[in-house]
Amino acid sequence: MDTKKLRQKILDLAIRGKLVPQDPNDEPASVLLERIKAEKERLIKEGKIKRSKKTAKTSDTPHYENVPFEVPKGWVWTTLPELCTIPITDGTHKTPTYTDKEHGVPFISSKDVTSQRINWNNIKYITRELHEELHKRIAPQKNDILLAKNGTTGVAAIVEDTRVFDIYVTLAVIRPSQNICPQYLYQVINSNFCKEQFNSRLTGIGLPNLHLVDIKKTMIPLPPISEQKRIVTEIERWFVWIEQIRQSKTDLQDVIKQTKSKILDLAIHGKLVPQDPSDEPASELLKHINPKAEITCDNAQYRKIPKNWCACKLVDICSFLSRGKSPKYSEEDKTYPVFAQKCNLKDGGVSLEQAKFLDPSTINKWNEVYKLQTGDILVNSTGTGTAGRTRLFNTNCLGNYPFVVPDSHVSVVRVLKSICPQYVYAYISSDSIQQYMEENLAGSTNQKELYIGVLENMHIFLPPLAEQYRIVAKIEKLFSSLDNIQKALEV
Repeated sequence: MDTKKLRQKILDLAIRGKLVPQDPNDEPASVLLERIKAEKERLIKEGKIKRSKKTAKTSDTPHYENVPFEVPKGWVWTTLPELCTIPITDGTHKTPTYTDKEHGVPFISSKDVTSQRINWNNIKYITRELHEELHKRIAPQKNDILLAKNGTTGVAAIVEDTRVFDIYVTLAVIRPSQNICPQYLYQVINSNFCKEQFNSRLTGIGLPNLHLVDIKKTMIPLPPISEQKRIVTEIERWFVWIEQIRQSKTDLQDVIKQTKSKILDLAIHGKLVPQDPSDEPASELLKHINPKAEITCDNAQYRKIPKNWCACKLVDICSFLSRGKSPKYSEEDKTYPVFAQKCNLKDGGVSLEQAKFLDPSTINKWNEVYKLQTGDILVNSTGTGTAGRTRLFNTNCLGNYPFVVPDSHVSVVRVLKSICPQYVYAYISSDSIQQYMEENLAGSTNQKELYIGVLENMHIFLPPLAEQYRIVAKIEKLFSSLDNIQKALEV
């Protein structure tokens, strides 16, 4: 279940008058709109607000010929400024002078409202002298709506308390009339209906901008005040339920991730499938495939692994274990792709969609051994946060390409023919081995590097060959069930 889409569906029903039933006894919204205008006139006469150039002096209810959709009887269409006590304005255009929290006043910008709530955790602070100046222009107050007009445009947050703060030019202040339910207007502004209006008027290249003149054109469907309050109550009820679903999904996703980690841990310690005493011991297998290999320990020496298992170095079960080469790229020729770190997708699997391509004149410099094969284990070997990411290659991803070679930021682990590559991939993907690689990274904080020697000397717990395949079959079965659950959460 997509909880974001569900939230927007609730808002869409709300602004179309389909979330709660109408009450024919409610005062029509047209009367409410007249009262809002009367309130503005009173405040202007009392000198509490200035008359905007576009503030209407007439009491005529606005009529719109081309409305976006039909609203229920008792509702009216209006524009955002007609529902505000003061003209819609934005924060200071001056570059602020910042100070520390102890000596300053909170200063909010669009980056602090991206979650439709004011996030006070990482805000900045301005000097009290600048605050005194800015507060004379606009002093945000409780129930004001702050709308992001730069960066993450169209996201609104409501001021929920009376704390004192100032705002930057990236935010617009919308102050609802006292005759309007501010939470209703806040929810409407955050609906896809208003978002589409904002998006259609964005300007600028790169960093989008939403100008005040365009914000003021925003059309709003207005119900009677009593219905506004009923709508808000119903929205909040639904949103509490949706948040519980979202949290449950997050919890379940964490459980799925932890379960997969546990499955791999059980697998590499011989606890996922039962052992078969008739299987040829792994030590005998190792003697056959690599007589020079050193068995670092067997079951008699290492009780964490079952009988018939042994431990050896990764290099001893590989036919090829090496970093790729630094290629010369071609801008025009798209024949021979180069496998780079970004081809090991963050969310799993491999892809050549973002691959660059070899200069055809350099093909002879690449030995056959460097051409990737099905079963190759590809390990990212540079980069903070990416080094150690492990994926299993399959030539199915080649498409019409003749072959693909790895660049120097990727290590290739190619096991001997009598070793199951899927087992070794599962082993290297386990949390304990990922931690081993993380702990043995070299280089600075900004550029970590996994040297090939770390992989070569990695100890691997080796089961008999038949058990390797039983383990892989069990992992694939369990992971498939967990993936089905994961897909169900995304519907």
